[in-house]
Amino acid sequence: MARCLTLARTRHSEGAVTVPRDFAESAGFRSDLVIGREESFGAAREQLARGGSVLLHGPAGIGKSTVLRTLAAEYARTSHTVLRCSATESESHLPFLALADLLGLVLDDVSQALPAAQRTALESALTGRGESTLQRDGLALRLAVLSALRALAAAGPVLVVADDLQWLDPASAELLGFAARRLGETPVRLLCAVRTEGPETEDAAYDRHLRASPPDTRAVRLGPLTRAQVATLLGERGYAGLHRATVRDIHRTSGGNPLFALELGRALAESPAAPRPGEPLPVPTSLRALVLSRLEMLSDEARRTLLVASAGARPTPALLRAAGRENAEAETAQAAALGLLATDPEGPTVRFAHPLISAALYAEAPAPERRAAHAALSTAASDPIERARHLALATSGTDPEVAARLAEAASLARDRGAPSVAASLGLLAARHTPADSAPGPDERRVAAAEDAITAGEQDLARDIAREVLTRATAPGDRVRAWMVVIEAAGQAIGEVDAVFPQALADAGDDPRLLAQVHYQLAWRSLVVQGDFAQGREEAAHAARLAARGADRRTELLALAFQAQCETLMGHPDAPATIGRALAEPQDPRVACHHNGAGSSRFRWLVMSDRLAEARATATTLLREVRRRGMAESEVHYLRFLAETELHSGHCGRALELARESLTLARDAGIGEGAGAMQAALAEAAGGDPGRALELAREAVRRAEEDGDAVYLSRALAALGHANLVAGDAGAAVRALRRVRELEAGAGITDPARGRWQGDLAEALVRTGEPAEAMDVIEVSRAHALRLGRGSVLAVLDRAEALVRAGRGEHRAAVARLTSARERLAGLGYGLEEARAAFALAELHAERPGRAPGAASHDEATRLFRRCRALPWLERVEAAVTARSSGPSPAPAATPDGLAGLAAMERQVAALVMEGATNREIAARLFVSVKTVEATLTRVYRKLGIRSRVDLVRLAAGGRTD
Repeated sequence: MARCLTLARTRHSEGAVTVPRDFAESAGFRSDLVIGREESFGAAREQLARGGSVLLHGPAGIGKSTVLRTLAAEYARTSHTVLRCSATESESHLPFLALADLLGLVLDDVSQALPAAQRTALESALTGRGESTLQRDGLALRLAVLSALRALAAAGPVLVVADDLQWLDPASAELLGFAARRLGETPVRLLCAVRTEGPETEDAAYDRHLRASPPDTRAVRLGPLTRAQVATLLGERGYAGLHRATVRDIHRTSGGNPLFALELGRALAESPAAPRPGEPLPVPTSLRALVLSRLEMLSDEARRTLLVASAGARPTPALLRAAGRENAEAETAQAAALGLLATDPEGPTVRFAHPLISAALYAEAPAPERRAAHAALSTAASDPIERARHLALATSGTDPEVAARLAEAASLARDRGAPSVAASLGLLAARHTPADSAPGPDERRVAAAEDAITAGEQDLARDIAREVLTRATAPGDRVRAWMVVIEAAGQAIGEVDAVFPQALADAGDDPRLLAQVHYQLAWRSLVVQGDFAQGREEAAHAARLAARGADRRTELLALAFQAQCETLMGHPDAPATIGRALAEPQDPRVACHHNGAGSSRFRWLVMSDRLAEARATATTLLREVRRRGMAESEVHYLRFLAETELHSGHCGRALELARESLTLARDAGIGEGAGAMQAALAEAAGGDPGRALELAREAVRRAEEDGDAVYLSRALAALGHANLVAGDAGAAVRALRRVRELEAGAGITDPARGRWQGDLAEALVRTGEPAEAMDVIEVSRAHALRLGRGSVLAVLDRAEALVRAGRGEHRAAVARLTSARERLAGLGYGLEEARAAFALAELHAERPGRAPGAASHDEATRLFRRCRALPWLERVEAAVTARSSGPSPAPAATPDGLAGLAAMERQVAALVMEGATNREIAARLFVSVKTVEATLTRVYRKLGIRSRVDLVRLAAGGRTD
């Protein structure tokens, strides 16, 4: 299901000279369009920025030219002269052609700066006239190229851009290498790209080109794109709307190569009929030409053996022999000698050098030969799932026995935790099921759609369900298909409102079918209308109907939904309903589902301040859904764990989990708004407040676009918190007031649901509205007392202390803060405890009659550092700095002089005395390098010294002047 109740669902500088050749379009390239190359692009950019040279390398189609053109366009603006060449294989036999590309148009500018012999040699090489040759006047020509580059550099920086170095004519390559090795400090940068094929030869290939490059050249390897990056690339180039399963197949077949991925996307766009799940992708002619020439060198028998290998999931020589290929070892050895197969050092698997070789071989084989290969594998394979798949691909037309074996294989795949495989097998089973069979083809298609939902492939599931609805007449098949359409909508359930009347009509008076529809109506009541009470009633009704119809799975889901509604509403029946949802008999898949009873119990544990139990529950559930391949549930449980770690004050771990959840959500296209919300909270606590604001705004935008009234309040709460951490109390108040209004309208009374009340009260105090702050505190406290929410009560006391401090009631404020901190520590809320300690330190610093200083902030610093709460550590340091009274008297020339420094200043100074660098200090203290630098500046001023050396002398008891 796609919902979770806990979330509620070259322009050059003036005077520059450039030689254009095959790069005229480079000015149109931007670094933000180089998809999936952020790290490689950043490394190359850093190297070029400091005056170094770059050698890009990787296999054909990996994107070297795109990165090269983008970098060239960017750095041409800071170069006086840009020299370019781009070689091709057909030109590689023509001597000095690349040299002519590079220097031909600037020869007149530099020739007068060359000695006569060098000028003659260079003119002869570039024009082909005269008697000079590389053999007769080799040294003169080499020196001429070096002198020409130096003469150009005398007028300003030179950028040499060379693509496809592997096709440079040997004469030009030798001359360019000679000059490059001798440029020294001359402001000439080389930006080059070379094709390197395969890990076995790649190192040797680019090492050879590195030796012909300037000594400071940095080699940057471009590797394959991830599946998410391939999806982005396809979308950017106009191939959006592909099923995630299709994108997954494109990524696998292309090996992450962007050129190959785009060619496969183009072939799919041009194909009259898309391949069915489980079928190979069409390999375009443009790519077949890259691999078929080598395949033609195989013997007929070796080619048949490779066809069987291409049809198998993980072929081995033993499997090939079992499939009738008696000479498998000799024939695969022949293929390996031609570069078609790669040696696998970790096992006997027959592995193709690139997935496209396998795909092209399979695509070229006649259909009868493919069926024969699958038939052989249907008896040779040891895995029953693999045998069933091969049997299906070897069979044409309907066959009830084949369909039954495929359905059994789908069930086995489902139990093994491979729902995507189960969906593919289910569709094959439906294709081979006769129309008059029981179960029929539509029933098997709906089962495949449900597996696709579990696998996170909502678009595939939706298409299957729509296909069923165009022809199915059986009420059961139709209602199940409607349920798939609704679930595939995810949090945007309001977009499928028209489905519900049709589903109810198809359900008739069947309690099993009605239960399924009313369960989805419960979701609609909550997500679209934001009405918890109505959602609870619909869920209870669905549970009763399911019990009447003996549908335990739907009954358990409805009870879990009812339990979560009651938990979030603060309803007294919540524990009892959770007990009913956990009662036997259980459905294992429902028990671990993110909308099942396990999830309900987790939410209740978190809201009841039982963090250790909540963490154990979420960890167990995460392990189980990963085992079962339940992609969407994995996204949710990663986020649940992040939430628990954040409450516990483990900010670093929470940030890792939240980022992992968000990445997985974006890859799968599910729960992205929820992932952004949790990641925003984690960034605000342990990462970058600016990034927290970006993510929170994204979460709000997604909730508003989906019309998700309930989840919108969670997203706004995250936005309010991020604004508070960033120091914008006014923006925090605006966001959190909306949360208060939304939750009041939805009937949510349990303050442990979103835990935003303390933030709102604190922000109101900071904006000068203490009366409203107290109203928030008193209303929330009444509900927290009724429900026994200890951590919420402690946070509200912390907020009330700020109100009392503003009234001048310092003693009462200190008492409340001290008590709040102790209770939060006892409950295990590490970050909230640290916030209370910080508030207490600020209160002590403001008390009349006390000298301002940082000593009272030491404990807050310690606690925030223990939590790895970097933004809060910087807030403490900023507060200490703001209260600083100016330079301290010059200290004694001993380490005891550090006693007059603030806590952070003493720690930084001590680490400097130990010899730590600024970056090492930042890592040890969990602060930014910028914070370390600012702190050191204050240390120098207060101690009356000028440098790190003076600090070290101070540690040794020496003089600093």
